[in-house]
Amino acid sequence: MDEAGISASGGGFRLGVDSLDEPPNSRIFLVISKYTPESVLRERFSPFGEIQDIWVVRDKHTKESKGIAFVKFARSSQACRAMEEMHGQCLSPNDIKPIKVFIAQSRSSGSHRDVEDEELTRIFVMIPKSYTEEDLREKFKVYGDIKYCTITKNKVTGESKGLGYVRYFKPSQAAQAIENCDRSFRAILAEPKNKVSESSEQDYYGNLRQEALGHEPRVNMFPFEQPSEFSNFDKSDSRGQEAISKRLSVVSRVPFTEEQLFSIFDIVPGLEYCEVQRDPYSNYGHGVVQYFNVASAIYAKYKLHGFQYPPGNRIGVSFIDDGSNATDLLRKMATQMVAAQLASMVWNNPSQQQFLQFGGNSGSQLSQIQTDVVLPSCKKKAPPETPVKERLFIVFNPHPLPLDVLEDIFCRFGNLIEVYLVSGKNVGYAKYADRISANDAIATLHEKILNGVRLKVMLADSPREESNKRQRTY
Repeated sequence: MDEAGISASGGGFRLGVDSLDEPPNSRIFLVISKYTPESVLRERFSPFGEIQDIWVVRDKHTKESKGIAFVKFARSSQACRAMEEMHGQCLSPNDIKPIKVFIAQSRSSGSHRDVEDEELTRIFVMIPKSYTEEDLREKFKVYGDIKYCTITKNKVTGESKGLGYVRYFKPSQAAQAIENCDRSFRAILAEPKNKVSESSEQDYYGNLRQEALGHEPRVNMFPFEQPSEFSNFDKSDSRGQEAISKRLSVVSRVPFTEEQLFSIFDIVPGLEYCEVQRDPYSNYGHGVVQYFNVASAIYAKYKLHGFQYPPGNRIGVSFIDDGSNATDLLRKMATQMVAAQLASMVWNNPSQQQFLQFGGNSGSQLSQIQTDVVLPSCKKKAPPETPVKERLFIVFNPHPLPLDVLEDIFCRFGNLIEVYLVSGKNVGYAKYADRISANDAIATLHEKILNGVRLKVMLADSPREESNKRQRTY
């Protein structure tokens, strides 16, 4: 339903757009008579709970009611009870047709649920592994009549996985359970059985379409909300309009810790940092993840969007638009991947190092360095006999860069005497004739990625100090 042009005949306080679906599924969608005033709606629906706002959809030109309205309650259980008791009722003795009442979906979705929809009556809970189905039923029967309870078990051992499902007869009962049960159960609405089997690839394309259409990316992170971006659509839809960056937004119906977020996204190499954002008014999880390069971010977005953690709860992953030029980022990604593959080939087979010499000795050599770091222009090396003022210790991950590339990088800070690799190790050294040049190299290159290789650049111990230490192991 397009809610543009919605207004309330009574004026007064209006909820902001961001508050319309908080808490989730606390709005009801009504099909009513065009002559029903807001005062009647307020009178008939206020017995079910606190009404925060009422919208009556009106024609933009004539301002006449279209026979459609929305009522926003303070709690999901209040909206569900209003739907159950008022659906099919007449608001006044003069009404000929009974009204229709549905739970309104989020603004990013266009359909409304049927009264008997399983999505509103089945909840997912995390329970002690010692619980039996009878224990689960005993805990949750206080909120209403239970249709069935199930506990997820290991197919081989038959042991409980600590996950359970409770199906109620009414949506308001499920809502009461989620709102009032102990928070340790982490109760949320379970996804419908026929949607759990959808692949993460379908989820990815569904969310991509929402973003391409200009909607805010949303996931099924709220209780009582259908995951609109997990729906299918034609994969021929345009993907070029999606914002691409190194930063990702992560949302989940189940809260997570920073350690859990890190363990999930560290699967993809290049993770720079992650941060959990707390919302004091809800129990779902928000997080921000940033990678050192756009290639890792794209791979993480594609592979982890729709990933189930814990089982039964899908996390949603979307790009955060940071204003970066998508074309430039993709170009850098491609060149970094090619450079990394070539460097890996050379490291595994040094006899093929000529493959990295793009232009031979003609002087028309293409740039060997692909990075987001702003590097100074090339400078001449210091004479080999120049006294060494500072040595730098360099660690490479996952493999060393070719020696000519290293020299190209470290000579840009001036006064470089020599750079060399330790045979068989992922480390090397750079010698400088000036301490300022060495410090500039550390400040610019430490923890940065060049040609797909992360560098750690730090001051090296003096040769005398190193001789007194136990030999390093890498």
